[in-house]
Amino acid sequence: MPATALRLVILDRDGVINHDSDAYIKSPDEWQPIDGSLEAIGRLCAAGYRVVVATNQSGIARGLFDLATLGAIHSKMHQCAAQAGGHIDAVFFCPHAGDTQCECRKPKPGMILEILRRYGTLPDEVFVIGDSLRDVQAAAAAQCRPGLVLTGNGRKTQDMDLPFGTVIEADLASFVDHVLLA
Repeated sequence: MPATALRLVILDRDGVINHDSDAYIKSPDEWQPIDGSLEAIGRLCAAGYRVVVATNQSGIARGLFDLATLGAIHSKMHQCAAQAGGHIDAVFFCPHAGDTQCECRKPKPGMILEILRRYGTLPDEVFVIGDSLRDVQAAAAAQCRPGLVLTGNGRKTQDMDLPFGTVIEADLASFVDHVLLA
C-alpha cells in the first residue's frame, strides 16, 4: 500500500516544547512549557497536521525516573496541549542510555522511521523539529525535513555542521509560522 500525504510534524520534547534541564526533567512539576509552544501545537492541529513527539529519555536507563513517572510527565504535556487547543497524537521515546547502540536513540533514525511506518506517510513532507544536532541528524537520516529551534540547546547547535536544508527558527511558534506558510 503506498504512503499517503498525511500532514505530520514530529517534535523533540525537551528544549522544543518544554524547558530543558541539564539535570533531566524527572517529574511532572519539572516539566514547564516554553512560552508559545503549546499554542503553536494548537495552530498545527487547527491546520490539519498530526503532531507526534520523538524524544530520547536516557534518564530511565540512568535510574533517574521510571516509566510511570515518564507517563505522568507526558500526561501533563497532553493536558497542557489540549488546554491550548492542541493534540499530540503519540509520544515515541528511547529509554536507552547514550552509550548503547540501539537504533531508536537519536541521532539514529529508528524512532522517526517507526513513526513514518506507523502513520504511513512519506518522509519528504515531514518536518522533524528539534533543538540539538542529534535531532536534525536523525531527521536527515530518515530523509525528513530537518528543523532547528533556537530554544533549549538550539543556540549552540546552530553553529555546528547541520544537515543540508536544515531550517532554523527562533522557537516552535516561529517554526509553525514557517510550516503553515510553506
